[in-house]
Amino acid sequence: MNWLLVIAGAVVGAPLRYLTDLAVQKRHDTVFPWGTFVVNVAGCLVLGLLTGAITYGAASDSVQLLIGTGFCGALTTYSTFSYETMRLAQTGAEFFAFANVIASVVAGLGAAFVGVAVAEALWA
Repeated sequence: MNWLLVIAGAVVGAPLRYLTDLAVQKRHDTVFPWGTFVVNVAGCLVLGLLTGAITYGAASDSVQLLIGTGFCGALTTYSTFSYETMRLAQTGAEFFAFANVIASVVAGLGAAFVGVAVAEALWA
């Protein structure tokens, strides 16, 4: 039963990642990987909110499997982040590669902390 929850979340998360990446990249004429950045930061926000919800008893283990493991696991992508960062560095866009690493880590952690804070405000 647990694996069905993970699959159900991934069925939504994977296409949403693809469609979001396409939509975001179409709006930006730059080599910076905005699409991956957006889905990763959004996933961090959702995971922070979910972590807070679980901490304060507002979400179950089943919700964690559905949203945390399934949805966010398929939505976010560390491998694409790594690939795009390496590609930027290899093609001479070292500034964008460095900016991608710093901005992704700072924004991702910030979004996770915001998600936990929102959960605390809602359910603590």
